[in-house]
Amino acid sequence: MLALSGCVQSGRTSHPDNFEGSVPCPVEPDPSITTSARIAWQAIPNGDLVVKDLELLETCMPNADITWMKMNSGGDVIQAFGSDSVDISQVGSSPAVKSASPPLSKDIKVIWISDVIGAAESLIAKDPDVETLEDLKGKTIAVPFGSTAHYSLLTALGEAGLTGEVRVINLATDAILAAWQRDEIDAAWVWEPTLTQLVETGHPILSSEDSAGLGAPTFDLIAGTTAFIEDNPDFLRMWTLAQAEGNRIMNEEPEAAAVSIGVQLGITPEEASKLLDGYEFPTLEELAGEEFFGGDGLSTAFAGTAEFLEQQREIDALAEAEVYEQMPYADAIEEVAP
Repeated sequence: MLALSGCVQSGRTSHPDNFEGSVPCPVEPDPSITTSARIAWQAIPNGDLVVKDLELLETCMPNADITWMKMNSGGDVIQAFGSDSVDISQVGSSPAVKSASPPLSKDIKVIWISDVIGAAESLIAKDPDVETLEDLKGKTIAVPFGSTAHYSLLTALGEAGLTGEVRVINLATDAILAAWQRDEIDAAWVWEPTLTQLVETGHPILSSEDSAGLGAPTFDLIAGTTAFIEDNPDFLRMWTLAQAEGNRIMNEEPEAAAVSIGVQLGITPEEASKLLDGYEFPTLEELAGEEFFGGDGLSTAFAGTAEFLEQQREIDALAEAEVYEQMPYADAIEEVAP
């Protein structure tokens, strides 16, 4: 294991396009890596944004050709994997499982867990008289379909016996805010920064932490196509070290992390800091452990997610059991972990 160390410029407030990526690689850079990688990111406040903002991949692999593209939701990522237009992407656990299941049946592997989702994704209701999920019977709830929030919502509705008793509509996060302001929806299950905007005139009813307690944990993870992963082991090793540095900064230098996240999201560091609540950011050592890549915790969670998605007719059928068992790809993490 190579020691990870470094610091970020915590006073930086420039636009990301104006940043020269002067933060050094936390390990010895490898100019021999010439991989071309199409990497998709989402506006989720975790270590992947830090890696992107500090240009760690570009610094650690100066001769690699790295293209970043933004995705607005897990549904966008599903389409990107379906059209073979991305190699690696930040994606929620439920859309990742959906991509690997029929009818898409994309050959993808999970290579990193950026965060474990808790109160960072929550169901927000507008009417102050609504105190429980049951109070939303007959009402309209918005959620981005195919997202981890969608999975958490469906889990909660099923547990409460409300499946089919509320109107669930598919809206992107920006459309949710607009619909909320026009009083077109009664509640929404969303994440930051929309979550904070809804809380200004609403209040939380449930969170993804509650859904996890019902046996439906959700994660923001990073997945890649099996072909890309197996063809580029040196790239994946360095990429894993960069992601480990991103999560280290999230845990050990939260103020600096907030600067990077703020720059990428176009908000102040103070606003970015508030977005970090409700997430857990696993360390490299934790990810190598039994709960994640070192045991069957992830594969069990993926199989459970698939069963639920099949029950909800979000997928056509379950894939073979080994598909979910083999989704976690531990090689690079095991190689570089302490």
